[in-house]
Amino acid sequence: MSARVLLARHGQTEWHAENRYAGSSEVELTAEGLRQAEALGRYAAEVKPAALFCSPQDRARRTIAPAAEALGLAPEIVGDLRETHFGIAEGRTRDEVRASDPGVVERFLADPVAGSFPGAENPLAAAERGARAVREIARRGHGLALVVAHNTLLRLTFCHLLGIPLATYRTVFPQLGNAAVTELEITGDRTALLRFNLPLGTR
Repeated sequence: MSARVLLARHGQTEWHAENRYAGSSEVELTAEGLRQAEALGRYAAEVKPAALFCSPQDRARRTIAPAAEALGLAPEIVGDLRETHFGIAEGRTRDEVRASDPGVVERFLADPVAGSFPGAENPLAAAERGARAVREIARRGHGLALVVAHNTLLRLTFCHLLGIPLATYRTVFPQLGNAAVTELEITGDRTALLRFNLPLGTR
């Protein structure tokens, strides 16, 4: 039996403009982020997923709230959908990290898995928990589910599910748009990418 899962990154946050690593930090949505959440809610009302799931972090919960209201569904909070922790980069920009230790940034850019920031969550562990969460959502047989999570966690998860080397996640999937939708079809252990990073309203 196949299941389709719609996966969206949360709306824009207050750290977006400076490109700060949010990770496990709690950061508020901007006014634009709230508008993106409303647009995702309208999209959900059109496509009618049977179930909603999101990260426990506030920016994801705020993003899925309009969809929950539109559909009359309570989102299920899934701990494994939380964003990765970025270690010494948490709450900082890349330039700020580079200013204190240029080598750390260069190792990360060369290989974001083997050269992940000191103190960061292991990217392989993050990919495995993200994939586990998405597979479990598919296994539960909702037919179509909507998931709201995070930029790095989702890109690592996509690589894990699709058999793409994790070290290439930043180049294969440069960035997920805020509240843009990626659709996967999962059949047993097989995963197909049906749509990627599509703006809201695109079919």
